[in-house]
Amino acid sequence: MKAPILNRALILETPDRIPDGAGGFKTIWTALGLHWAHVDARSAGQITGAASAVSRVKMRITVRAAPMGAASRPKPEQRFREGSRIFQIEAVSDADSDGRYLICYVSEEVSV
Repeated sequence: MKAPILNRALILETPDRIPDGAGGFKTIWTALGLHWAHVDARSAGQITGAASAVSRVKMRITVRAAPMGAASRPKPEQRFREGSRIFQIEAVSDADSDGRYLICYVSEEVSV
């Protein structure tokens, strides 16, 4: 595998549930660290709801590998943030047999 060009700084965030004071919970996002990444768009589509349309782009984000169980290893239900852009992680796999990189399959949704 040719080494990817990791030229985008993304912040890995994990969800934390905290009590909302009314018997329920709200989700806050806690930053786990910075990952340099390569981002590739794969497919796009539009979802039309009752209130508005949403554009969804599926992407592959390649980052340096981290050991299984490490807090810095991305996993589904976490997300990457780049400024105001949010990339929801759906799946993670090894990019090669050497275990040097991980591929994170993500989606980004934007209201249109």
